[in-house]
Formats: sequence, C-alpha cells, structure tokens
Amino acid sequence: MLLTLILLPLIAGALLFLLPRTDTQISKAIGTLVAAATVVLAYLTRTDEVRIHWLSRPFDAAFHFGATPVSFWIVLLLAITTFSAIIGTNVREQRNMIALILLLESSMLAVFLARDLLVFALGWDLMLLPVFFTLVHWGEHPETAWRYFLYNFAGGLTLLFATAAFGVINGSTDVIGGNAHIVGSWAPWIFFGFAFAFLVKTPVWPFHTWMPATYAGTPAPMVSVVSAVQSKAGLYGFIVICATFLPDYMKQYAGWFIALGAISLIYGAVVALVQNDVKRIVAYSSLSHLGLILVAIFSFNAIALQGAVIYIVAHGFFSAALFLLIGYIEQREGTRTLSQLGGLGYVNPKLAGALCIAALAALGLPGLGGFVGEIVILTGVFKAGLIWATIVALIPIVIAAAYMLRLFQGIMNGPEVPGLPQRSDLTFIEGLAIAPLLTALVLIGIGGLR
Repeated sequence: MLLTLILLPLIAGALLFLLPRTDTQISKAIGTLVAAATVVLAYLTRTDEVRIHWLSRPFDAAFHFGATPVSFWIVLLLAITTFSAIIGTNVREQRNMIALILLLESSMLAVFLARDLLVFALGWDLMLLPVFFTLVHWGEHPETAWRYFLYNFAGGLTLLFATAAFGVINGSTDVIGGNAHIVGSWAPWIFFGFAFAFLVKTPVWPFHTWMPATYAGTPAPMVSVVSAVQSKAGLYGFIVICATFLPDYMKQYAGWFIALGAISLIYGAVVALVQNDVKRIVAYSSLSHLGLILVAIFSFNAIALQGAVIYIVAHGFFSAALFLLIGYIEQREGTRTLSQLGGLGYVNPKLAGALCIAALAALGLPGLGGFVGEIVILTGVFKAGLIWATIVALIPIVIAAAYMLRLFQGIMNGPEVPGLPQRSDLTFIEGLAIAPLLTALVLIGIGGLR
C-alpha cells in the first residue's frame, strides 16, 4: 500500500499528458480523485514499510520506504495541500498544471518517506523538475526558472556527493530511522554537503535569493504546494539526517546556524513589511517563519524541536491558504499589487473571512496553529539558555502582526479602488479547496499534533 501511495500520483500525472491539451474537466476529476486517495493512503500507511534491495556496490542501497514520526505529519500536510491545490486550479492549460502538481507530489512523497539516503537524494533532485517546467511554461520571467533550477540543482549535487561519501564510509545508505554515526576526516565535509543543500532548499539567508521571484512568478496552485511542503525538505533533513548521523557537527556549528536563522527571521519580516506585491509579502514572511524553525532545530531542546515540527505543519497550511487566496484575488481583479487593491471585503465577505483566518494564523493569533508552534518554540529556545535568540525571535513575531494586518486591510478594507471589477465571492469549489487548510489550522491551534 505504501508503494501505491508513492506511485499513484506519479502514474496519474504521467497519464494526464495523454489527454487533449485543452481538457479541463476530465483532468481535474482524475486529479481530485487521486489527490483524495493519497490523503486516505497517507493516513492508513503511517505504520507500513517496504524494502527492495537494488544496489550492492560500492555500498548497499534499497528502495526502502516508511514514515518516521516526523515525516508522517509532513506527508499528511503534503496530501491535504495537494488536494486543495488541484481543486483550486483554474489556469490556462489546466491539464498540464494538474499533471505537474501530481508529479511533484510523488517526488516529495519519495523524499519524505525514504528510509534510504540515496533514494532521498534522488527524490530531492526529481522534485525540482515539476516546478522548473511550471516556471518555464507559466512563469513571469524566464530567468526565474533558471535561477530556481541552478540554486537547487547545486544543492542537489552537494547532497548527492555527500550521500555517496556517506555510503562508502558507512557501507550502506539504508539508514534513515537508524542510528548510524559518521566520524573521521570526511565527516565534516559530508555534514557541510548536507547542510548546504538543506539551507538552499529551505531557504535561509543568504541562500534565499531564488525564492521571492519563484514564489511570485509561480501560479498559485503550484506555489501553494511548494511553499507548504517543498520548503520543509531542508528542515526535515536537518532533523532526521544531520541530527541523527552527524550530531557532533550539528552542535559544533550550531551558533552559526542559529545566527543564519536569526538573520532570516528579522530580514524576512522587515522586507515583507515594505513589499507592494502581495505574493512577495507572503514569500518574505515565509523566509522569516522558516528562520524561526531553524533556530529551534539548532537549540537542541526537545520542547523547541516539538514546536519546530508543529510549526512546520502549521506554516504549511497557512502559507498554502494564503497563496491560493491571493491567486483567487489576482484572477478576479487582474492584479496582486497591494496599492491597487482595496475594499474587496464589502463585496466578497467569504473571501475576506478566509483571508482573515489565514492571515491571523500567520501572525500567530492564539487558537490557531501558528501560535502553538511559535509559543512552543520560544519556550524551548528559552529553556535551552538561548535568551538572546528568544529576544531576537520576538521582534519579527511582532512585525508579523504589522505586515499581515497591512496585507489584509490593504486588500479587504478601506475605500473601494475605482475600476476594479466586481466579481463573485468565493465559489463552492474555491471554498472546498480552502476549507481543509483552515480547518487544519484550527485543529492544530486547539490540540497541536497528536
């Protein structure tokens, strides 16, 4: 059943390309059914495991898949956000978009369910392709696609080289979920190979420059999945790979990584505060939020780590919701420039309500998922003795309230901007796409991850 979970979106995505290019109804129906099936399978296969040996030299490797305690929640996040993205898809050549989203889902399932480092690295490189082709076909600027590809491919190469070195030294890459421990002269190089790939993918300052243009230029359905889940692959790698197999180097260089996380925290929040492109506001806010998670991971505190996992999932849900809602607004009004929007809440109360919940979750309102993750992280980081990091983290959390309220008020409140078309409120299908994301934020806010 676990292989079915990984292969189903791959096969369905490939088969969709056989449909007529102009098809919308059949591709969306198939995509929705497959995405719904992956949600069910993601939950049912939480304890399943499958292993197929395929390589003996120069080291042992296997197609070994199974959920870890951390990856289960990310896989569930991936399945739900993919379902919402496909339902909410309404772009030109819709068939291609749905197919690429399914292919992205399959490659990311391989990454988060991999128990073999080599399979993890191969899935890591494969998940670049659907986003790259999306940027090539739908992107606003061709150079954005190549910047995304080159940055992430460079990270993928260092990951692949580090994995190969790990396999040669350890004798096997079938280790995720185990307790292999790498030491020796090659160990720091292996660590930095992993770390570079993870920092680029997250991304963290100063490796973030590919991210704002990518998030702004990618259509809402695809970027909702990328921001919600693909950006978590690096953080997952630090938790499951580096902290397990190279803990000495994690601790030795923890101060540097905490500093990078703190810079990302403040830089992302300040830049988000002055953006006029609504997508870039959310993009830079993600840089800030993910910096907080990096600080939590490198604090080496159990409470902070638990908060990091909660915030990984919560951030995925509210960032996906924000990007989908911004996509709806851009389709209706023909712009996503904040200064050209205003007063939409008067004629779009459902859209305003949904955006309000997502924005409040992003700024950390108590009772929603974002708050739970933030408060647990701050408690853990403080208990770890990192008082300065705790104080620094509080600053962008306050700024988050400013830029998220600015985003919401600039779009929904104030006087109506003359010339904006008066379109209908959220449709049933659009509401169906957003509802699971907002419901998840409420459930996490009430009960965390249990």
